[in-house]
Amino acid sequence: MTRRRNGMSARVGLALAFALAAAPAAQAATTGEQAPPCSAAALDGRQKIDVADYRGKVVYLDFWASWCAPCRDSFPFMNELQKDFASKGLQIVAVSVDKTAEDAHRFLERIPAQFTVVLDTAASCPAAYRLQGMPSSYVIDRSGTVRAVHVGFHASDREEIRRQVVEMLAGGS
Repeated sequence: MTRRRNGMSARVGLALAFALAAAPAAQAATTGEQAPPCSAAALDGRQKIDVADYRGKVVYLDFWASWCAPCRDSFPFMNELQKDFASKGLQIVAVSVDKTAEDAHRFLERIPAQFTVVLDTAASCPAAYRLQGMPSSYVIDRSGTVRAVHVGFHASDREEIRRQVVEMLAGGS
């Protein structure tokens, strides 16, 4: 069973990578441009979450998947950010690109999220942001402008991401 799931995860990852690579020759969403629209169902399926609904807050938008190894390291960091800065206006939205809610739920059973998690099985949000790798995250200011882009996640990224979030919360650009 594990071998089948790992093989399936690899196929899903390859399919996502192929779909993103086959997209028209567009660059990834970059700093200084308006954040593309992104709307997906909450993981519990009860409501639709739209990133634009958080205008007025600083948004840390993260794209992840259960098969993404660096995502296992980024979730505790995002929990920490949300805890430290939610009262100052930070909203973390993590978009799962898994093909099934079950895959995302299994991941979250091991590494719980203390922030908003949505599921985008159609991959419309990753397509809108023209992802270049997994995970990918975007720091979006209160007016909806992308201020920083991070592809991948390493422990060494923590300090820079935290600095960017603090700067945006303080009204920087």
